[in-house]
Amino acid sequence: MKTKISDRSLGLNFNSSGTAEVLLWAPFAKQVELLVGGKAVANLEQGEQGYWKIITGDLKPGDQYKFRLDGVKQFPDPTSLSQPEGVHGPSEAVDLAGFTWEDQDWKNIPLKEYILYELHTGTFTQEGTFEGIESKLSYLKDLGVNAIELMPLAQFPGNRNWGYDGVQPFSVQNSYGGARELQKLIDACHAKGIAVIVDVVYNHLGPEGNYLGDFGPYFTDKYHTPWGNAINFDDSGCDGVRRYFIENALMWFRDFHVDALRLDAVHAIKDFSPVHIVQELKMRVNELMEKTGRRHYLIAELDLNDNRFINPLDQHGYGMDAQWLDEFHHALRVTAGGEPTGYYSDFNGISHLAKSYKDAYVYDGQFSPHRNKTFGVKADHNPGEQFVVFSQNHDHIGNRMLGERSSQLMGFEMQKVMAAAVICSPFLPMLFMGEEWSETNPFLYFVSHTDPQLAEAVRKGRKAEFAAFQSSAEAPDPMAEDTFGRSKLQWELLNMEPHQTMFNYYRQLIALRKNHPVLKDLNRKQLSVQHNEEKKVLILRRWNDEQQVMCMMNFSESAQAVIVPAESSTWIKLFDSSSPEWKGHRFSPDEISSNEKLNLPPVSFLMYQMLRKAQTEEEWQMLGHS
Repeated sequence: MKTKISDRSLGLNFNSSGTAEVLLWAPFAKQVELLVGGKAVANLEQGEQGYWKIITGDLKPGDQYKFRLDGVKQFPDPTSLSQPEGVHGPSEAVDLAGFTWEDQDWKNIPLKEYILYELHTGTFTQEGTFEGIESKLSYLKDLGVNAIELMPLAQFPGNRNWGYDGVQPFSVQNSYGGARELQKLIDACHAKGIAVIVDVVYNHLGPEGNYLGDFGPYFTDKYHTPWGNAINFDDSGCDGVRRYFIENALMWFRDFHVDALRLDAVHAIKDFSPVHIVQELKMRVNELMEKTGRRHYLIAELDLNDNRFINPLDQHGYGMDAQWLDEFHHALRVTAGGEPTGYYSDFNGISHLAKSYKDAYVYDGQFSPHRNKTFGVKADHNPGEQFVVFSQNHDHIGNRMLGERSSQLMGFEMQKVMAAAVICSPFLPMLFMGEEWSETNPFLYFVSHTDPQLAEAVRKGRKAEFAAFQSSAEAPDPMAEDTFGRSKLQWELLNMEPHQTMFNYYRQLIALRKNHPVLKDLNRKQLSVQHNEEKKVLILRRWNDEQQVMCMMNFSESAQAVIVPAESSTWIKLFDSSSPEWKGHRFSPDEISSNEKLNLPPVSFLMYQMLRKAQTEEEWQMLGHS
């Protein structure tokens, strides 16, 4: 049965006359009853390939309902849009069409212009809700980001979770505000010119409240993932499973007006079908875009260094529009002084950072000691807009036992250099909430399972899993409400120093990135990179037509001498992280000449633009001249 593009078809939907139409995939069942308010009101009619259906006037928006299988067990709807009493409680009937959108004039931002900002709804504000996010949209607009990435929203157990224990992929977490508040938030984002990305998890479901296996063959023991049996995308009975997840993705785009999806850990999706599930997903999204005229993107988290996932469909690729580039992050953090343990052990620092600037993948056919195998392929023909880079994100903070951010691990000057390294890259830059003001609270791992045995298993597993990173410290209790509370952002820091200076630093860097013709052009062919391992200096040069910028990064604690390139008589300074404006202690020259020796301040970032003979008035103004 082919996925329907134009309308939501699985689960409960209300037609134009307000009558409920239900389509449930439950091939394991021999009888299915609809329960409304705890009472059986009707039997569903069995159809082909395990689908059950009913059209009834006994179910209205706002009603609570469940399905009873074979006269015994009661379960919430696998495609429920709302779980007001949590993952074990009844589903709530929701009419998504009841929301009035005001974003008819919204056009998704071109992917190459995205400035991403990852946030966790529960800890971004004290309220921990979509309404809380909405109250900060003017702040985000002022910062300069134009795309927010929401960590997973699917219903999870309790009120506290990163989101990767979700078990109801169609249901928007009730403690965040539910489906209607999410629609309202996205509408408000579009009014502000901000795109919305939702993180979705199609490689596993959480352990508590996961009832899909009672309805049909959603899982297979043919493959295993770090979270247990894999989702069944290619084994017996997989057609209904594939439809379920494709329908879910289409729902986010069509019914919530989401602009992009970030697909969690695509490398953990096991599928050897002739058409991979993410490839089929891309095909269906293309059909949706043709019908609606709206543009949507698919961004993969991928740990395979395999550009088949991001190559276009017509080049036998899977068609993902972009991917997270973890290797850039790993190389940057080791360069900045991070410990080379765990998966960081594969990275030697500045030479690997230089390689990532040039080649995207650090490992593109070399032997990887950490993996103990030759790893990766070259990505020479994939444009810069296909790679999302960052100096920190939820994973690499939370994968530390104590959840320390860069602000706790790196000095103020190094944080500034790392920010510039990301924002001035030929890739899509992403910030993690709060880094722009050097937030000092950690981002810890937290859950709120209601099963005591599961909660205790998580506590023990947490410490064991990350022993390679920090074995001497005591892991915070993931179940404790205080662990969650300590992870919330401290917005009051924005009015204090040095946090206010850091915010202004990020804001100016982002503005430069968005407005400078060289920096906003992500042509990876128009760059060169040099590095000196002994001095810990990297020089990135990027150009566009006749314009060129030179980004100098000194990761060492000492001043380092470099020779200015000879292609131009004069270079004009655009940005200086060591300026007193940014709480630095010295000014570097406003102009430098070819072959001149320049002393880079310790732990610093400098950007210069080549002065051409014919400089337009607009370019002079951009350089700060009158």
